Amino acid sequence: MSQQNVKLQQMQEIIINLGMPRAQQNERTALCLLCLLDMTPSKSWNQATNPLVGITPIMDWSRIHYGKSYAPNTRETFRRQSMHQLVDAGICLYNPDMPARAVNSPHAVYQIAPDVLELVRHYETNRYDYLLNTYLRSRQTLSQKYAQEREMAMIPLTLPDGANIRLSAGAHSQLIKDIIEQFGARYVPGGKLVYVGDTGDKFGFFDEVFLKSLGVCLDNHGKLPDVILYNQERNWLFLIESVTSHGPVDHKRYSELTILFGKCTAGLVFVSAFPDSRTYAKYSSVIAWETECWIADAPTHMIHFNGSRFLGPY
Repeated sequence: MSQQNVKLQQMQEIIINLGMPRAQQNERTALCLLCLLDMTPSKSWNQATNPLVGITPIMDWSRIHYGKSYAPNTRETFRRQSMHQLVDAGICLYNPDMPARAVNSPHAVYQIAPDVLELVRHYETNRYDYLLNTYLRSRQTLSQKYAQEREMAMIPLTLPDGANIRLSAGAHSQLIKDIIEQFGARYVPGGKLVYVGDTGDKFGFFDEVFLKSLGVCLDNHGKLPDVILYNQERNWLFLIESVTSHGPVDHKRYSELTILFGKCTAGLVFVSAFPDSRTYAKYSSVIAWETECWIADAPTHMIHFNGSRFLGPY
């Protein structure tokens, strides 16, 4: 049996020892962990290290050292079907160098947890069983400890009714917070928050019952804008996109939202929100007509894209 196959089989055995579900007891997850340990086929287990590695480098490393090639479109499979579960189990750490890094950042990295590194370094020694039992007894506590560190890096948001939620860290979520607290206070005073999405938890807040009362019944919540606010006095529904790296209300998005909210009994107001004028300038050429733009670093001003009225439905 080749050195590559031996290491892969041993890593899959370790995965089973660590109590991972059957869906992660496979070659793909084994390659992820081997890479995070920089465990090339010729190395001994006591030579394991703990580099910081992203998803694409994991796939490249697997091809170079184990001859396992995966198509570029399987990147999400690596992330969602292997790394997510390893992080949830506390076996790997997510962005330990910068916990506040945005969830959808292209610079996201993973690292083997220190206690797992120590455990793996003793694989095939007399201490392995002892260290494994010690690890399994404390595993949940370690997972909770890391989860708390991630929570500290999240952005707190107080809703109009006084309730509190936490958004994932990052520029996108910070802009969502500004939309609710700065835009809402100025342009939808006394308004009702209907929906706020989040890069970490897609449904950070959603008053689905209220939206249905306006005639909007959805079968695909993923198409919602980032923030929805309602002005009861005017019966206006503000559909707001938080634009940091993509997603303004361009002509395509305007059409999508018009169809999605086609039966809404409230007037629709479309808003693209930007963190600064530089980001606005990047997307200004594609903004749809009859929509509004708001820039967080100049919160008392709006930019109106033509139409017969300023800040209102059509």
